[in-house]
Amino acid sequence: MSRAIVLFTCDLRLHDHPPLKAALRAADEVVPLFVRDRAIESAGFAVPNRAAFLADCLADLDSSLRRRGGRLVVRGGDVVEEVGRTAAEAGADQVHLAASPSRYARAREDRLRRALETQGVRVVVHDAVAHVVAPGDVTPASSDHFAVFTPYLRQWLRRPPRPVGSAPRSVRVPDGVRGEAPPERARVAGTSPGLARGGEKEGRARLAAWLRGGLDAYEERHDDLAGDATSRLSPHLHFGTVSPVECARRAQERGGPGAEAFVRQLAWRDFHHQVLAARPRSAAEDYRTRHDAWRGADGPGGAADEVAAWKRGRTGYPIVDAAMRQLAHEGWMHNRGRLLTASFLAKTLYVDWRVGARHFLDLLVDGDVANNQLNWQWVAGTGTDTRPNRVLNPLVQARRFDPDGAYVRRWIPELRDVRGRAAHEPWRLPAADRARLDYPEPIADLAQGLARFKRARGGER
Repeated sequence: MSRAIVLFTCDLRLHDHPPLKAALRAADEVVPLFVRDRAIESAGFAVPNRAAFLADCLADLDSSLRRRGGRLVVRGGDVVEEVGRTAAEAGADQVHLAASPSRYARAREDRLRRALETQGVRVVVHDAVAHVVAPGDVTPASSDHFAVFTPYLRQWLRRPPRPVGSAPRSVRVPDGVRGEAPPERARVAGTSPGLARGGEKEGRARLAAWLRGGLDAYEERHDDLAGDATSRLSPHLHFGTVSPVECARRAQERGGPGAEAFVRQLAWRDFHHQVLAARPRSAAEDYRTRHDAWRGADGPGGAADEVAAWKRGRTGYPIVDAAMRQLAHEGWMHNRGRLLTASFLAKTLYVDWRVGARHFLDLLVDGDVANNQLNWQWVAGTGTDTRPNRVLNPLVQARRFDPDGAYVRRWIPELRDVRGRAAHEPWRLPAADRARLDYPEPIADLAQGLARFKRARGGER
């Protein structure tokens, strides 16, 4: 009897799962395996919000497999060692898994191949599981990756997504393969109070509701901070509880400006992944250096107090603080909020973008190295932005994307009774009223911050 292993990583679903489909086609019995990677846990990437969401995903995946006659085998340790042990226990001769663009994941694939080759086990890595278009599938004539989004998008759109696969009706798992109980969300301490639930069932329900009730208006409303009119699918895309290919295909089938704008965001996700795959050092280093002498969070010339105020949502700029408090409460932040809070830290305060990127990764449930680090670099002007010296003024952003202050009042209770322009500029209130608010004065002058940034970039605009 032939047996294979499916190693789940960033693809915690049964619908549209090419590695699982290939394994079921090739073998009589399949071991669905997830390894709690201790290297990732010890590196500090398994932060509470993502650990809790992951627990939801694994519990849901196990439940779905059991309804089909199978189960999820969960183990903890070194991924390569645990896959090897599982292959030996099961008598498996194939291991199927999804490709990932990170340097760590690619090194892990190489280690798997080398280790399992000695056991006579073949490793099969599948592309376009976590992406619509896999990194490296579209490249310019003169380089190994696209450094500018617009030409990448043109090529990306010319590559129709592969067909969407259905979930299997049954999964036969061999007896005698040991595993541990999936982790429980309730046992994870330190999560954000408003953290969303994870799992394929939740992700598919959210996708269906989005296609039915939010997609059509997305082009018009995606920057409306108070309207919260985005899909909120990013955590499910990060953990692979929904398929990006299915998201793209179903949106394109519906059509219209909203669908086009949503699909463009999926292309942005793939764009950043292909940049990281080609330039793995950009996870920690400037993609395009501007020779910045950034201020750090500590040390000489540091900005410890300002960074602390930014993290706590106490900068004195309500639109920045509202977004940072949303992050703390939900482990998620509206994309427009991510842009303006990042610009405030990196360009108004002139603090190293890595300080902000690390804080985001500590809290974001959708914390993805490629998208987080490269979006931060885009804002900081060290990444792929063709206008690296643009600065997002928080007051202008507030008037444009939260004109009546509803988003600010939702997240800053100190300002819940403030109306009009003062919701974004409370320093304009009479001194007696300001004193009753328990809300800080601005920690930085916008004009001075802009002047400092211009000097740092050699007077460029």
